[in-house]
Amino acid sequence: MVVVVVSTFQFVPYRGPAERPARMGLPALALLLVAGVLLTQASPPARSFQLDYEKDCFRKDGAPFRYISGSIHYARVPRPAWRDRLLKMYMSGLSAVQVYIPWNYHEPLPGVYDFAGDRDVEAFLDLTAELGLLVILRPGPYICAEWEMGGLPAWLLWKPDIILRSSDPAYLAAVDSWLHVLLPKIKPRLYQYGGNIISVQVENEYGSYYACDYEYLQHLLGSFRALLGSEVLLFTTDSTQAEELRCGTLQGLYATIDFGPGSNITESFGAQRQVEPKGPLVNSEYYTGWLDYWGEVHASTSSAQVAQGLEDMLQMGANVNMYMFHGGTNFAYWSGADFKDQYKPVTTSYDYDAPLSEAGDPTEKLFAIRTVISKFQPLPVGPMPPATPKYSYGRVALKKYADLLSVLDVLCPSGAIQSQFPLTFEAIKQEYQGTLERDGLTTLRVTGRAGDTLDVLLENMGRISFGANISDFKGMLGNISLGSSLLSNWLIYPLAIDTAIKQGWPHAAQPQSSNGGTAGPAFYTGTFETPGIAWDTFVKFPGWSKGQLWINGFNLGRYWPSRGPQQTLFVPSSVLHVDRPNNITVLELEGASPAPFLLFLDKPLFNRTLNHSTMATK
Repeated sequence: MVVVVVSTFQFVPYRGPAERPARMGLPALALLLVAGVLLTQASPPARSFQLDYEKDCFRKDGAPFRYISGSIHYARVPRPAWRDRLLKMYMSGLSAVQVYIPWNYHEPLPGVYDFAGDRDVEAFLDLTAELGLLVILRPGPYICAEWEMGGLPAWLLWKPDIILRSSDPAYLAAVDSWLHVLLPKIKPRLYQYGGNIISVQVENEYGSYYACDYEYLQHLLGSFRALLGSEVLLFTTDSTQAEELRCGTLQGLYATIDFGPGSNITESFGAQRQVEPKGPLVNSEYYTGWLDYWGEVHASTSSAQVAQGLEDMLQMGANVNMYMFHGGTNFAYWSGADFKDQYKPVTTSYDYDAPLSEAGDPTEKLFAIRTVISKFQPLPVGPMPPATPKYSYGRVALKKYADLLSVLDVLCPSGAIQSQFPLTFEAIKQEYQGTLERDGLTTLRVTGRAGDTLDVLLENMGRISFGANISDFKGMLGNISLGSSLLSNWLIYPLAIDTAIKQGWPHAAQPQSSNGGTAGPAFYTGTFETPGIAWDTFVKFPGWSKGQLWINGFNLGRYWPSRGPQQTLFVPSSVLHVDRPNNITVLELEGASPAPFLLFLDKPLFNRTLNHSTMATK
């Protein structure tokens, strides 16, 4: 009887008491009752992502779950390319992506926040959800990532005695202020609230830091819980070294590890089991390649070795995140540095020999990994999106516009800072805008006459991003002497080069005298046109020494062909114009050829270190 009534029931919208039936007999009540039961049964179950310590696995919505993930850094990929890169990751068979959030990318000055354009992390996260990818989020506050100062804002060093990554009240106050801005943006996107973020890392590889400050980790745990809720899965990541796991883990944070191909997998996961006897096996950073340093050969890792290590871990039932799956580019001044016996600045390219190249192209390594994944779970239906088109725009002649010292009025409109003795960047609050040099030499022969002026140009080659010494002050850290005389009464010019170029300088300004000669820091300009369509390209620097390149006001990063290994800079199509000339601005620090030009190619040149004799500590 009830079945018959339901099958003949017409679902008419109820518009209020005026349309209520005059008589509500048993059949009508039965209809309402059954409809109510059906609606209740159709309600989705509560969403959850949890640890199962009995079955040694994750549980997603109550069912056993294992993720295969890859790292991508939105800050290293132009926003117009986000969809292309994420779609290729999805079509590779990944179920998740791992994402860092660099604090200094979003808070350039205390209390000044930028989440627009390429920095719109919410748009990026929403795009991952749209494409069906889960997210493993690593919001810091410290991220390493070979990123400038490991993601920590350099303005923290305005307080010279601050102790970073510790329970120092000054540091904690800045961290709390940032987390109260960031984490409310994250909370609605957590899996249990209908989003796609399944887990959140607290800090990053803290065991590698000297402080070993449990009070600091406990403070972070409390902040994350207060701002994200009690249900979110929080975790840590450290190497397999026992001491690092001791200092980097904390009760209430699930401990994961990282290691690359060639490691003994059983021993490596055995290290995780020392701190997490039960629960899922997790390699949060399985290294598909490695980064490049200026002055060293281009790093590469065998595709077969990477694929075999991945298969072995998946055979064990482990959860794996591949770092990196797509590396991208350290545009502008965002490349960091390591300190391993000497200062080692990271190249502009963060290609990482990853499965997706710097330009986002599928590689042999990607298809080897995809084949392994297909043995453990079905691949998405459809072809892998192809490589983006590349174009050789050819040779573009440039002209010298002006020596740097002749345009200080443009680059430092507020005028010089007067100081009896030299000041660091941090003391004069100079951030990511100057062209400054760090050098290991402490003695330099100079010639001149009494009364001559000594001009010193300093370049920030990247603040240290890993290890104990991330309080990496830049500039002149001490006084300078000429012979036995202490030099004083300095005029210090913080150079706002990017600000001027974004406002159209020098192309919109009056031509300057070239001042003759080719040595010393100077600006060069030129233009080129695209043949009706803008394609990705790579620019080579024949006859140039070291400097910075802008196209249409976009800072493409540092070139240094004399040091290598990187010989070309990646130029994404999104920065090019098709309806008007493309403006090129080059700041050459040391000296260009008499007839300077750039060469635009359709492929990158990575592995050419031209001059090993110049590998002094920088």
